[in-house]
Amino acid sequence: MEVRAIDKYIRVSPQKARLVANLVMGKTVSEALSILEYTPKVAGRHMLKLLNSAVANAGSKEGIDVDTLFVKTVQVDNGPTLKRFRARAMGRGTRILKRTCHITVVLDEA
Repeated sequence: MEVRAIDKYIRVSPQKARLVANLVMGKTVSEALSILEYTPKVAGRHMLKLLNSAVANAGSKEGIDVDTLFVKTVQVDNGPTLKRFRARAMGRGTRILKRTCHITVVLDEA
């Protein structure tokens, strides 16, 4: 039985979040938690919080053993991009793109 948790509008670029997502995909929940706890990336903190939320969702359902869960998929999608301008030389301005992402963690029983 699958259990999922979704976090939206995270202020991390999807490219950087996918680096962390690939670290934990296919691992057991205990392995994934220990990996994310010591990952120095900003996206690691968001993934850790999201994985704990998914485990709590699994604990609230009947018939699911939390000890046998593993990370089935971690999907990182593009969110809306914040567009800002920065002053440059000779009175010009350049666009700065502040990217966001949506992360979905799916857990399944082994």
